[in-house]
Amino acid sequence: MTTSRADYAGVPPEPGAESIDQQARRKDVHVIESADDLAQDGVFDTDAELDDFLAHIKTMRRSDLA
Repeated sequence: MTTSRADYAGVPPEPGAESIDQQARRKDVHVIESADDLAQDGVFDTDAELDDFLAHIKTMRRSDLA
């Protein structure tokens, strides 16, 4: 997944701007690509926290579809 400012509403990228992937690699950040990635150790303190987050995302997605 490569994302830059050019991907958003016709905003041209700034000269020399890093993509999201480049920034993540530089900062040693791992991109979350699925719900399974969220379930890994260290992302949430408890399973209940993960469940609350996923319920919130589900609610937001349903409201966007309405």
